[in-house]
Formats: sequence, C-alpha cells, structure tokens
Amino acid sequence: MPAALALVLPCYNPPADWAANVLSSLQRLQHTLPPATTVHLYLVNDGSSRGVTEADVQLLREALPAEAFTYLSYPVNRGKGHALRTGVQQVQEPLCLFTDIDFPYEETSMAAVYEALRTQRCDLAVGVRDAAYYAQVPAARRRVSQLLRRLTRTLLRLPIDDTQCGLKGFDAAGRALFLQTTTDRYLFDLELLLLASRQPAVRTEPVPVALKPGVVLSPLNVRVLLTESRNLLRLLRR
Repeated sequence: MPAALALVLPCYNPPADWAANVLSSLQRLQHTLPPATTVHLYLVNDGSSRGVTEADVQLLREALPAEAFTYLSYPVNRGKGHALRTGVQQVQEPLCLFTDIDFPYEETSMAAVYEALRTQRCDLAVGVRDAAYYAQVPAARRRVSQLLRRLTRTLLRLPIDDTQCGLKGFDAAGRALFLQTTTDRYLFDLELLLLASRQPAVRTEPVPVALKPGVVLSPLNVRVLLTESRNLLRLLRR
C-alpha cells in the first residue's frame, strides 16, 4: 500500500508567484520521498488581504489530483498557529508535515523529517537549524531566535532548544498533541514542545535541516513581538 503524507501550508499575504513555487517545490519533494509516496496538500489561507487570487488556487486545483489538494480559507487573519490547527484538523493521512508557504527549507530536509516518522523513530520530528541558518536571516529575527533558544535551555530545560524552526512533522500521537495547542501566532511551536516534554509517551526527535540558498526571511513585526512576549509569559507560568 502506498505511504500517504499530509503537507499543511499556512498562507498569509504570500509573495508573487507563490502558487507556481508550491508546485515546483512539491515536485522536487516528491523526487526525494520513497517511491509510491502520495502527498496531500492542505493549503490554509489565513485571512490574506493580498497575494491570493482565484487564479492561484485554480492553478493548484488543475495541477494536483482532486484527492491530493484541500483548500481552506477564512476572512480574518488569525496567525500561523491557528492556520496550522485549522489544516491539521482536516488531515486524514497517518503522517503530517508542515512548513511555510515559500518552502524555505531544502526538500531533502523535509524528506529527512518524513523519514524519521515513516521509520517510527519518533511521534514528533522537530527540524533544528545550524549556525549557517542565522547568517541568512535579518538581525532582529536572529536575536529573537537565539534569545528563545537560551530561554528554552535555561528556564524550560526542554530537550530540544530550537523550538521555532518552521519545519516539523508528526504521526497520529503527535497530531493529537499539536491540536491541544492554543497559541495562535509565533510561539505555538514552543507550546507544542512544552506539551511534548510532559508526555513521555510522545517520542520527540530533532532532525537537522538546512535553509535553501538565497531565501530571505522577513523581519519580525514589533506588534507581533509585544503580543508574543505576553504569550511567552503565559507559557512560562504553566
């Protein structure tokens, strides 16, 4: 029986030509996966005010089999965590990955996350970034990421300190845990790993991943940082 993989992509005000990039990235990903692996794309439009047109969605519908594409949309932006929970709730496949709409990580990295799940090494596969990653990101984002990693090591004492990598995957047990998260924006990953640290039955494994050359990540929004500071305090009080 062919292996089935769900891929959940949150989409908010995406860059130009994003739909064509999704298709080409899916094609490259397919070539890195074991033969006969089927990929079901769950695309969640998180209240985009620009960048998502009917022509974009139609391009995906025409290029992908009907049973391999699910499009979900709602009118008001709720945040990446909310968008991912919306998509993950619809997943029927036994294994699930999520990443960002621009596919910033190498497809071989995505395949490595999938392999950790397919071979049943873990229930939650967590992408972790090396030092080379930080040379490619804006200074403010780099400082925030590194501060969070220090907090994770020293205060929370989680076994994996890179909580914010945008590439993760899980099986049914990990999926159930993911759906228990309540954080809507930046720190939903941290909440997920906090929950996992309290569930010894949920096996977690770090998987080294690499950012694609030339990928430019946007700087963090100050308003989002203030909101997430409150969320961080809420999570620490837990």
